[in-house]
Amino acid sequence: MEVNEKIALDHGLKKGEYKKICDLLKRVPNFTELGIFSAMWNEHCSYKSSRLHLKNLPTSGKKVIQGPGENAGVIDIEDGDAIVFKIESHNHPSFIEPYQGAATGVGGIMRDVFTMGARPIANLNSIHFGSSQHKKTKNLLRGVVHGIGGYGNCMGVPTIAGQTSFDSSYNGNILVNAMTLGLVKKNKIFYSKAAGLNKPVIYVGSKTGRDGIHGASMASASFDEKIEEKKPTVQVGDPFTEKLLLEACLELMAGDSIIAIQDMGAAGLTSSSIEMASKGNLGIELNLNKVPCRESKMTPYEIMLSESQERMLIVLENGKEDLAKKIFDKWDLDFAVIGKTTNTKNIELYYDEKQVASIPINTLVENSPMYDRKWKKTKLPKKNLIKKEQFKKFKIKEVLNKILSNPNVCSKEWIWQQYDHTVMGDTIQKPGGDSGVVRVHGTDKAVAATVDSSAIYCWAHPLTGGKQVVCESWRNLISVGATPIAITNCLNFGSPEKEENMGEFVECVQGIGEASEYLKFPVVSGNVSFYNQTKEIGIKPTPSIGGVGLIKNYKQMITMDFKEINNLVLVIGKTEGNLDQSLFARNILNEKNGPPPEINLFNEKNNGETVLQLIKGNLVRSAHDVSIGGIITAVSKMCIKGNIGIEFDKPKYFMSEIEYLFSEDQGRYVIEIEPKNLKKVESILNKNSVHFDKLGKITDKNMIINGKTKVTIDELRSYNTNWLKKYMST
Repeated sequence: MEVNEKIALDHGLKKGEYKKICDLLKRVPNFTELGIFSAMWNEHCSYKSSRLHLKNLPTSGKKVIQGPGENAGVIDIEDGDAIVFKIESHNHPSFIEPYQGAATGVGGIMRDVFTMGARPIANLNSIHFGSSQHKKTKNLLRGVVHGIGGYGNCMGVPTIAGQTSFDSSYNGNILVNAMTLGLVKKNKIFYSKAAGLNKPVIYVGSKTGRDGIHGASMASASFDEKIEEKKPTVQVGDPFTEKLLLEACLELMAGDSIIAIQDMGAAGLTSSSIEMASKGNLGIELNLNKVPCRESKMTPYEIMLSESQERMLIVLENGKEDLAKKIFDKWDLDFAVIGKTTNTKNIELYYDEKQVASIPINTLVENSPMYDRKWKKTKLPKKNLIKKEQFKKFKIKEVLNKILSNPNVCSKEWIWQQYDHTVMGDTIQKPGGDSGVVRVHGTDKAVAATVDSSAIYCWAHPLTGGKQVVCESWRNLISVGATPIAITNCLNFGSPEKEENMGEFVECVQGIGEASEYLKFPVVSGNVSFYNQTKEIGIKPTPSIGGVGLIKNYKQMITMDFKEINNLVLVIGKTEGNLDQSLFARNILNEKNGPPPEINLFNEKNNGETVLQLIKGNLVRSAHDVSIGGIITAVSKMCIKGNIGIEFDKPKYFMSEIEYLFSEDQGRYVIEIEPKNLKKVESILNKNSVHFDKLGKITDKNMIINGKTKVTIDELRSYNTNWLKKYMST
């Protein structure tokens, strides 16, 4: 097929990009070459609108073994062990075909982890849906949850934590972000950098089909009324094949045969082969007749752009082919020598003994477009002048009922009950807590992981929101007794071609960077997902942050459930009473304006490190961070989990009851301590200049606020647990 500008535009390339391709090649590309350029130069693969800003993120630290640029990030957890982890988006496919979109998102992120030699030990997810009133929301939620569970459960990897939110901005573009952690020995980490000349290039796994062609390009475009036509771009997953692929790869990795390995994810054989060659500064030659195909008469274009799942590309040492083939034959997987490394620094493709493509690798990678797009700064909104007199008309119990049953606060047990969260036998904190925790098998160590986002705060003021979501991740790890080590991010935004959306991205990244730098909580991997919009309407900016931390002795792990009657409850961190952008303001007062809560990074670090000091000193019985819904929401969840009540002390604060209980000031924790340890705890808090309030003491049955408002534990539980079950059953 003769290529022209119109065909290039149909592939998602811009006019200037097509001209640049012709200039770099000094000729017009053929159809296969154009497909390769469109895959490598789309937003999903090239990061052309985000690279400039991502460079400013802090990515190194004492515990960082591998930062961004590989299949996943790697951190040191001592004793020769390392954790490999990353979060990725599968947003567009999950809206078009929720089961397969979510399932293949989970499969793809697990391959990113085990391609580095790590056995996956935990999955997490951050999923965001439209308004509960929207006609598609319920079916999309059901399909996505079944897809996540269907793939992860079959792989035998526990899903230990997650986040689910609802907002009308996701009505036409849901978000499905999947995260995986894997365990590996530091001396057995595998990378994707090809090395050596005339080394065999091996294709392993499933056969190549026509599913997922243009999947990466589809992920780099806005939705329109032709959305149903894009179903063939959604990949189809087979978790049982992926399980075989995992075991076969790990068996081969136990030896010394592999030079480089890369999973075939976005853009399939195209990106995997080009990335390996680029990192090794080599060329690569492929014979496409040797690629195992499951459909007849597949063209070179289709073979190169297919995103069929459960496939890997490996560069082997010479003479190791037979050994490797025996392993993959044993696991009943395809194995084919499809090419070799060369010194040409080109990707050269052959089909039916003819050369069908020849492109310099650097034109696809180093010379890919990088845009410094125009962006608009978001001004910090003015504070609302909320009239405190109106608070008198609200009854605490009624407000608490509405807050606890809000779709974004209510228990998500209906979701996580469908995931296997205990398979492998090392999960020691299940979903529903601040972080999921898995023990490092056969040791006293445990790894904690959490995933968080805060689109409302990021929408109100992206810079503050970016800081907040990193701090939220930090607090969730500390609340279970883990020392935070590093984060991965999945940055979900609208079109970068719109100045407002690009501004949201730039300032969120700036906020994430500032918080990560200050907290010494570096970004080691991540993913950018732009064009999350329908026609011209974008989603609220939604950066998802996956945090990982270490508990050196799992017996010191903390849970959020209140433990014992007569124990004391303290609030760590100062409550200022700011209600702007709080759930109370938005859902009770119907006030959507105002700034998000202020972030004080010194207090976040100081308060968190002090709480961790108390936990390591065995002075804390339970802990929970204060976030959406304020102090009373945090305490209610601790009561529900522990099936035990609390009596609040008479207030000594200089604000209204509503402000104290429902404000969403940051940097705060609720902790339970034994009365005998009060003086010691107070001494440590005072020594570290940490503000704290004595909130009350634990009682046997009810939550009693100021001696007059009484809420039973059964009432709290019904408020919090019934909404999602009822919603999904009607």
